[in-house]
Amino acid sequence: MRRRTLLCSGLAAASAPALAACADQGGGGSEGGGRGTLSYGMWDPAQVPGMKRIIAAFQRRNPGISVRIELTPWASYWTTLKTSMRGGTAPDVFWMNAVNFQLYAAHGVLEPLSERIARDATPLDRHPAQLVRLYAYDGTQYGIPKDFDTIGLWYNKALFDKARVPYPDSTWTWDDLRDAAAELTDPHERVHGFAAEMQRQIVIYPCVYGAGGYVLRDGHSGFGDDRTVEGLRFLTDMIDRGWSPPQSAMVENIGRVRFWSEKTAMVYDLSAMAGQMYAVPALKDHAGVTVLPKGRERATVIHGLANVVSAKSDKKAAAWKFVHFMAGREAAEIQAGSGVTISSHTGTQDAWISSMPEFDLRNFIAMKKYAVPYPSSKNTAVWENLQYPLLGAAFSGKGGIEGAARTLGEQMDRALKEERDR
Repeated sequence: MRRRTLLCSGLAAASAPALAACADQGGGGSEGGGRGTLSYGMWDPAQVPGMKRIIAAFQRRNPGISVRIELTPWASYWTTLKTSMRGGTAPDVFWMNAVNFQLYAAHGVLEPLSERIARDATPLDRHPAQLVRLYAYDGTQYGIPKDFDTIGLWYNKALFDKARVPYPDSTWTWDDLRDAAAELTDPHERVHGFAAEMQRQIVIYPCVYGAGGYVLRDGHSGFGDDRTVEGLRFLTDMIDRGWSPPQSAMVENIGRVRFWSEKTAMVYDLSAMAGQMYAVPALKDHAGVTVLPKGRERATVIHGLANVVSAKSDKKAAAWKFVHFMAGREAAEIQAGSGVTISSHTGTQDAWISSMPEFDLRNFIAMKKYAVPYPSSKNTAVWENLQYPLLGAAFSGKGGIEGAARTLGEQMDRALKEERDR
């Protein structure tokens, strides 16, 4: 469930000294002649079948190279990666996310790819520009996107029908969402209209951007900005009015699970969760999804994973061939056909869309044009870990969201200053 959400990012901050040590240990890897067996690090078991098909296609085109998947659970992925880098056994190619990318790039443990991309005409322009920029550091490209996700409004048609509320669509605004949440809330059945969960990627950031606010801009926090506070207040107001459970009630039973159990009528959630929604018998036939309602602006958050090459790999030439292949159309179409995630290669998403015809998954693709990339800096985890302790009371119905947000902004700015001064 957490394979794509970015909640568990604290490991990155703790890993900074270890990453610096890895870079200092020398052993800068080698080209290795472009042959041999590559190790490929990833964390999502749901993507293994699709990856095996991609690897088979790659090996047919590159008979001198084989690829072995090294699957590590999300909970231990970053710790294991750090340890393997220190021991010189890191995968040749591995998955990277936005939270950790700049930290790894800054410490020299990722292979620069810009020259290889230019030499081999790797089709970076076929991938969302926001994601391509997300995996560049100091003007150098270190990662190439493999997929992406956006956030949509999922809704339970049966609960809407029972309350005689029209289904949401692309014309909805935040006012429509509030009105519907009020009508759908049924205290006797313990049903809430919406889940205003304290979840940064899925709920908080989309509402901040929808209000015209920001999280991070030019190295400074946006949490003291009036528009950002407005976006947060949109969420806490629904908790205060009883249309959403308080955060204290969603610690063990998160919004997504409440939606699956039909105790919440609407949730914001990832495109990558479509497969899990589809697997819930109660939802497959009466769940729907549409674009996020408009606040002051239309907004959603886009994030995606990238393939990177270890700077310590002794098979860099072969590793690059694999990464280059995965950036192309053939690999993207195989990935899209697996139905697990949206391929980031333009024009290859139809197979994913048609894999779950009961859901209108085109909405996730449509939002790409105004999607805001996931905010990140070199030590993203440091300032993100401030959010939940400082905002928790307001998201539990105790009020004070404006003061909490401005305090968060001040503390985040101090963390960002320390990041710049190091």
